[in-house]
Parts: sequence; structure tokens; C-alpha cells
Amino acid sequence: MKKAIYPGSFDPVTLGHIDVIERASKLFDYLIIGVLNNRAKNPLFSVEERVSMLEKVSEALPNVEVRSFGGLTVDFAKDCGANAVVRGLRAVTDFEYELQIAQLNRVISPVIDTVFLTTNLKYAYLSSSTVKEVAAFGGDISSFVTPYVENAIHKKLAKKRDSLGTE
Repeated sequence: MKKAIYPGSFDPVTLGHIDVIERASKLFDYLIIGVLNNRAKNPLFSVEERVSMLEKVSEALPNVEVRSFGGLTVDFAKDCGANAVVRGLRAVTDFEYELQIAQLNRVISPVIDTVFLTTNLKYAYLSSSTVKEVAAFGGDISSFVTPYVENAIHKKLAKKRDSLGTE
């Protein structure tokens, strides 16, 4: 069985991520989306919320599972019994960074390969950070995320604004 992981923070999951998930699910017998629990970052959504969102947006894909993880990606891949890590590439700058990580992972664990999927051109500009920024300023994010995720972002931002006492 060809099993891969697709790791990331997914804060929030975008249509670009979903495109990579759908394409990778066709390339591999089984795909595990790994939601990184990175304590150094201050995410908008908790790990549990991100896992839940990813489960919702990938529910039509029977060979896809969502799990959270911390630590090294290659260790997570080994724990999952995966032989490949899937990474999406939007631009040359992504490639330079991802190539370094892939080479490092290959040294740490020679049995794990990295597979790069270039983004669909209609999502080449899209990142979770820009989605959060546009949403925070009241911009329309409906072209960037699913309606389910859009609703979750608006609820989360409203809750944050309420807790700060701002409008």
C-alpha cells in the first residue's frame, strides 16, 4: 500500500490545501493529513478545531484520514507507516525552502521520500496567513476557503473581537 502524509499547520485550511489533498488522495492508496501542533506559533484555531475542519472538508475522500502531531515530520511519517511526504509548491520561494526540508528529512530518514505537487494556478497566491489577514479586515474570503471554513473563521474572529471589547 502506498501511504503518504500531508503535514502542515492548516490554520485555516484553504482551497489550495484542499486541491493538494484531493490530488494526493488519487496518487496514494492512503493519505494522512498531519496537523502540526507547533507550540511556537500562535494559531487562530486550536489543533482540535483544525483537525475537525479538515475532517469536514475531506469527508468525501474515503482514503483520507486526519491526525494531529508534534515533533519531526519524518517521525510522524514513520509512525503512520507512510513512505512519502506530500508538499504543495506555490512559487520558487516555496521550492527553495521545501527542497532544504526534503533533503534534511532524507538524511534523517532515507526511506521517506518527498513528493512535490505544484499548486493549481488559481490558488498560487493563496496562503492561510493572507486568508486570516483579509478576514480580520472584513474582506471577502469566500474565494479562498469553503463556506464551512469561512463561517468558522468569522465566528472565531468575532469571538476574539468580543473578548478584546472591540468592534
